[in-house]
Amino acid sequence: MSRLLGSNGELAPLMRTARLIARAQQHLRERLPEEVRDHLYVGGYHDGRLTLLTDRAVWLTWLRYEQPRLLELLHQLPEFAAVTGFSLKVRPVRPLKVPPRQVRTLPAPAADEISACAADVDDPRLKRALERLASHAERGD
Repeated sequence: MSRLLGSNGELAPLMRTARLIARAQQHLRERLPEEVRDHLYVGGYHDGRLTLLTDRAVWLTWLRYEQPRLLELLHQLPEFAAVTGFSLKVRPVRPLKVPPRQVRTLPAPAADEISACAADVDDPRLKRALERLASHAERGD
């Protein structure tokens, strides 16, 4: 593992690039108007161009007009002196939607019926599945 992450490891260039991208994003966000900050993401760097992502077309238009100022801001950092321009893209960011957990209960009499069915089944996989299902019953111990 240390061979992969070490200073001469295989992932070292990737980690360096990730840190640079994070630094560029932080630097730009700190200097942008508050209403824009949460809508700007730095997506990558290739051939002297930094990719800027935004979640809406309206912010993309704003970024187009602000390119010279953004480039000037980036050139404040020595490691971004080679950036010659931007690739601007709209990528809607959809928040992760966690499905609501559906808790179902199995009444004890139903579990008893399922257990009885499991006792009469010859197929071992089906028998285990029925026993697992019966084990979810409400038990009034």
